[in-house]
Amino acid sequence: MAHEALDPGFRRLIDEHAPVRQAGHGFTFTEGPIWHPVDHYLLFSDMPADTRRRLDRAGVREVMKPSNKGNGMTYDAELNLLVCEHATSSVARLRPDGRREVLCSHFEGRELNSPNDLCVKSDGSIWFTDPWYGRMPHYGVERPRQLGWQGVFRLPPGNAPGAEPQLVVDRYLFTQPNGLCFSPDESLLYVNDTEQANIRVFEVQGERLANGRVFASGIKDSLKPGVPDGMKCDAEGNVWVTAPGGLWVYAPLGRLIGKVAIPELAANLHWGGADWRTLYVCACTSVYAVDVKVGPRNEPFMRARPAAAAAASAPSGGEPLRLDARRCALIIQDMQNDVVMEGGAFAASGSPQHCREQGALENVRRLAARCRGLGVPVIHVHFVVPPGAKGLTLNAPLFEGVVDTNALVRGTWGAAPAPGAEVAEGDHVVEKMRMSAWEGTNLETILKAEGRDILIETGAWTNMSIEHTARTGADKGYVMVIPEDGCSTMNADWHRASIGYALQNVALVTKTADVIAALG
Repeated sequence: MAHEALDPGFRRLIDEHAPVRQAGHGFTFTEGPIWHPVDHYLLFSDMPADTRRRLDRAGVREVMKPSNKGNGMTYDAELNLLVCEHATSSVARLRPDGRREVLCSHFEGRELNSPNDLCVKSDGSIWFTDPWYGRMPHYGVERPRQLGWQGVFRLPPGNAPGAEPQLVVDRYLFTQPNGLCFSPDESLLYVNDTEQANIRVFEVQGERLANGRVFASGIKDSLKPGVPDGMKCDAEGNVWVTAPGGLWVYAPLGRLIGKVAIPELAANLHWGGADWRTLYVCACTSVYAVDVKVGPRNEPFMRARPAAAAAASAPSGGEPLRLDARRCALIIQDMQNDVVMEGGAFAASGSPQHCREQGALENVRRLAARCRGLGVPVIHVHFVVPPGAKGLTLNAPLFEGVVDTNALVRGTWGAAPAPGAEVAEGDHVVEKMRMSAWEGTNLETILKAEGRDILIETGAWTNMSIEHTARTGADKGYVMVIPEDGCSTMNADWHRASIGYALQNVALVTKTADVIAALG
C-alpha cells in the first residue's frame, strides 16, 4: 500500500513505500495510543470493549477492565497516566501506584459531555476537548446531555482535583471538537472538528487562546471512510491528522503535503519506539505501525527521567543521593600524562595546575577504588595516536594540537595513565582519536555486555571530552553522573562554564564524596 506524496517535503517525513504493519488486531474500536518513554510499551483504549490494553514485545494484553470507556490518553511530566473517560465524563489521573483521581467532571455545575482527547503543555496545564461521543451507544454510555454545547477546556498547573476547568474557546464555535495538539514551541494550539471536517489553529497567549482561524478544511472524501479525529504535531511543526484513507499531513502553513495509507479507518496516532520513529495508528479493530523519518513534538512526558535517573538524583528535602551500583559504570577519560601532568605536551595550557586545584587525580583514585570494591566496572578512555598520528583528521584545532606537540603517541610516557588513574586488573580500556568517548570506540559494547545504564564520568577536558561524552550519552538514553571535582580542564573559568550550564542539561552534577556515599 503506497502512501501519497503531494509535495516533495513529504518524502523527508516518510518513505512513500514504507510498509504498514499490523501490530495487534481483533479489537472492537481502538483509540488513545500513548507510548511509555521509559518502559517502552504502547497503551491504547479498546473503547466499546471498556478495556485498556498494552502492546509490547510480548504481544498485546489487557491491563484494565472496566476502564470507564477511556478514550484519549497521555502522560504528564511525572508519568502519571491522564485519561479521558467517556463513561464518567471525566478527565482522570492514574498514578503509578494505581490511585485514581478525578481532575474534572463538571463545568458551571453541569456535567461535561465526555472528554475525548487531551494534551499537556510544558507548564503542566492540561488542555482537552469535550464532544458528546461518550454519550452515544457503543462508544460510551447513552444518557442525556447537560451542557448543550461542545467546548475546549484547560486545567491550570496544580489544578485541585475536582475543580472546574477553564473554557478557552467560544462555546458554540465547535460542533464536535476532537483531536488537539500544540506546535513544537507551544505558541499554537490546533483543534479539529469531526463534523465540520476542519482544523482550527489558535495563538496561545498564556492561559488564553486568541486569533483563531481555519487552518485546514474539507477533510473528507465521499469514496473513502475517515474523518478528522486524532491529531499530532511532529518535531518540524507538520500536523498529522486522521482522515479519509488513513492520515493526512499538513505543512506548518496549512498546505496538504501527503497522505499515509492505513488499511482501516484511522482513529488516532502516536509516535513511539526507542528512537521515536515508529508511528502507531489505532484503526478500528487493529493497531498498525509504520516507520517514519521524523519524530514527534517534544512533549513534557517524553523528557521524563527513567527509573535509572530516579536512582541517580537527590530526593527533595535534603536526603542524600542514592545510586544502584549494579547499574553503574565508572568512566575515567583522558587522565594521561600529556594532558594533566607537568612536563606533558599540554602543560602550557594550564591543565596540570587546574587538575591539582580540583584534586581530580586523587578523587578519581578514591572513586575507582570504591567502584572496584563493589564490582562496578571501571572503564579507562585514552586518547592514543600511532607515531606520526596516522589516521587522525586535522579538521579541528584540538587535533592539530595533538600533531603539533607530538602528543599522546602510543607507547610513550605522555600517552600513559597519570598517577592515580592507572589501569588495574579487571578494568576495561577504550581507545579513541576523537573528543567523545563514543566516537569510533567499543564503549557501548562494553556497557551493553556489563548491563550498565548509569555512567559516572570523570577525567580531563571538562568542556570538551567530558561534555561531548555526556551529551551523547544522554542522547543514547544513559543517565550521566558528573562528579565535578573528579574532572578538570585548562582553567577554572572554562570548567565552571561547562559545569554550570551545558552539563546541567544532560547530567546530574555532584561531588566525588557524594557519589562514593551514594554507591552504598
